[in-house]
Amino acid sequence: MKNIRNFCIIAHIDHGKSTLADRMLEITDTVSSREMEAQVLDSMDLEKEKGITIKSHAVQMKYSKDGQEYTLNLLDTPGHVDFSYEVSRSIASSEGALLVVDATQGIQAQTISNLYLALDHDLTIIPVLNKIDMEAAEPELVRDQVCDLLGCSQSDVLMCSAKTGQGVQAILDAIVDRVPAPTGDPDAPLQALIFDSVFNQFRGIIAYFKVEAGSIHKGEKVKFFNTGMEYVADEVGTMGLKLNPKNEISCGNVGYIISGIKSAVEVKVGDTITSVQNPCSEAIAGFEEVKPMVFAGVYPVETDEYDNLKVSLEKLQLNDASLVFEPESSMALGFGFRCGFLGLLHLEIVQERLYREFDMDCITTVPNVSFKVYTTDGNVLDVHNPSGLPEVTMIDHIEEPYIRAQVISKADFFGPIMKLCLDKRGTLVSQHYITTDRVELNFDLPLSEIVFDFYDKLKSISKGYASFDYHVTDFRPAQLVKLDILLNGEQVDALSSLIHRDHAYDFGRRMCEKLKDLIPRQQFDIAIQAAIGAKIIARETVRQVRKDVTAKCYGGDISRKRKLLEKQKKGKKRMRQVGQVQVPQSAFMAVLKL
Repeated sequence: MKNIRNFCIIAHIDHGKSTLADRMLEITDTVSSREMEAQVLDSMDLEKEKGITIKSHAVQMKYSKDGQEYTLNLLDTPGHVDFSYEVSRSIASSEGALLVVDATQGIQAQTISNLYLALDHDLTIIPVLNKIDMEAAEPELVRDQVCDLLGCSQSDVLMCSAKTGQGVQAILDAIVDRVPAPTGDPDAPLQALIFDSVFNQFRGIIAYFKVEAGSIHKGEKVKFFNTGMEYVADEVGTMGLKLNPKNEISCGNVGYIISGIKSAVEVKVGDTITSVQNPCSEAIAGFEEVKPMVFAGVYPVETDEYDNLKVSLEKLQLNDASLVFEPESSMALGFGFRCGFLGLLHLEIVQERLYREFDMDCITTVPNVSFKVYTTDGNVLDVHNPSGLPEVTMIDHIEEPYIRAQVISKADFFGPIMKLCLDKRGTLVSQHYITTDRVELNFDLPLSEIVFDFYDKLKSISKGYASFDYHVTDFRPAQLVKLDILLNGEQVDALSSLIHRDHAYDFGRRMCEKLKDLIPRQQFDIAIQAAIGAKIIARETVRQVRKDVTAKCYGGDISRKRKLLEKQKKGKKRMRQVGQVQVPQSAFMAVLKL
């Protein structure tokens, strides 16, 4: 055990985590030069296209130092705030962390939040400055920032260029010297923590685990502690670029298990694997339960694809434990699922993966956050969907989630960022100059305001320099109203939304104007109205298609034309009572884009 080192790489987006992992794999000869490609650990096409890491990737390397051979288990993590749950799982499976900072950009918001996560788990931190070969690099300045943040000496900070490979050898030496070996009792009953899993259509579910105590053997009968299910370990092994079967995985090591599990519901991330013959007395304290921030309905385009969508979501959840879903139905869209996501990028990635990996065409409804509704009889309801709101007379007050947002930017963009946050109903909590031209701002903001376009706007006003990180703090009372859309007095549930009172009038008017263009004309007038309770705040009318019934009355008395028009008027009136207004699919999609 003393020759095992488990570590992860944490950093902000685009600071060079995956490139640094590439160089380490090359130096330790884990990957042959023939198999080598850029971002070799990013296995999904989506990750290569977008240039971001979405999943944590585990890989084992062998490294020799002073005549001793060491086993290094590396976990490469994502940098985007929407995938911070992946980072927390990697940190729980490691004893040390490489904190990578870009020498051209300095410390960013995500760097700080990932660092605090690692310090909470008592990980040994090795600070690394990357991209020192670039012209815009300021290694001395950034090194001082890192020393201030960590309270370490300048000699502790390692310099490297992951692109050229300069200084990477020193990092590997530092991992061996500074990161502690895993602790655990090799003779105790088996305890292994599942930190990830993936579905393979030929072999069933492959679960990745870290052995905390005891050891696991091929062919042994094992039990999953929380679900109580028993299996035979058909194959165990370690992760290189491919799976390497072994006869046993010893204490402190990271490995995988294949036991022919076919049902996705039986494997839970954070569960404990133990032996059937000699079981452990208690489970390892797993990871924190994930709290989704953004909710959206996901519906199949073809209604008979509902069961396929359910199976696809279960398989995807194995590989992405932060996805939460439950069944729901809508008058307009039929049967589907209410899904919880960690953010808008996460929603976009899940939608794209459903399409690519499972060939599922889905419609996603307007993303919203969950609210707490306090009723007059003293109950508290969690409402994810406007249609779940009780009657207005029953509501005492509504509370919405608030976040603490941390924005780090160049001082030049201080003004525009302040304005953006205040427009989104934010309040400034603190400001702090990290260096003479870098400022850190802390805001309290309602989560519902940042869900849609906040991140995009922040990037555009700061010319891409500002970095953004957040966590949910609490729920606070809010002036929220339910905005309904009525077609000829009939409410359309899929178009309802919960919105702040100040924005309701403007949003309602825009929605009516949009629907007027999209709803096809009928033989009768269609009234499109936006309403808050019984009060109509906006109206548009789709004009009827008329037939010229007076065409055959040429000349003669006007009363003959009048008579025909009166007759037509009565027919139109009767038709309006029995006529149905169909809302086309394109109308739902267009309203989402508002």
